[in-house]
Amino acid sequence: MVDLSIAAGITSKMDPTDYVGFTFFVGCMAMMAASAFFFLSLNQFDKKWRTSVLVSGLITFIAAVHYYYMRDYWAEQGESPTFFRYVDWILTVPLMCVEFFLILKVAGAKQNLLWKLIFFSVIMLVTGYLGETIYSDQASFWGLISGAAYFYIVYEIWLGSAKKLAVAAGGDVLKAHKVLCWFVLVGWAIYPIGYMMGTPGWYSDFMPEGNIDVVYNIADAINKIGFGLVIYTLAVKKSDSAA
Repeated sequence: MVDLSIAAGITSKMDPTDYVGFTFFVGCMAMMAASAFFFLSLNQFDKKWRTSVLVSGLITFIAAVHYYYMRDYWAEQGESPTFFRYVDWILTVPLMCVEFFLILKVAGAKQNLLWKLIFFSVIMLVTGYLGETIYSDQASFWGLISGAAYFYIVYEIWLGSAKKLAVAAGGDVLKAHKVLCWFVLVGWAIYPIGYMMGTPGWYSDFMPEGNIDVVYNIADAINKIGFGLVIYTLAVKKSDSAA
């Protein structure tokens, strides 16, 4: 049961003019609502698609919990909750990579694809955290490694073995794969852009500085909930065709 006194305390800290804090609050509510939607819909799917929808629910639920703490941290400290954000990403981004593997299993995807995507997503996030916090004086170096890992993931899903499996699967799986690829290429691109805005480096001359929490919060909600809705739509279509 939710402790109403704690909830009231957090709400009382919210400045009505604090648009950054408002996006943390809305992000938390949106992620939690999406989780409830995905979890409550599980029984309507064919068994082999149920895991994919379950993972979608886990992604948004994990994000909702972290957004709850990030909102509180912002209200207390007035600082970007970098640590909590990276803890969220280190759990949810690999799970988003797992979604590619799960939908491509119908075309014979092997576990080496799964572990490759997870490995490079972890490298992307760990090096990003190091550059943004511990070794901020070498942010461009760590950002380069993080960016290289990101572009490997982009290559793998757009042109590599994941793309070949999606083409082999065809139909609704190929369509869903393409949409997820666009989420990674366009939606995830905000994260390296935000990294450059928040750290010093060779890019400082043309990259404006500023608080990018609002952009991160909106991007997180669109990317994570959008990922889940693509998986949900695919699961509905496949379950209906199997019935």
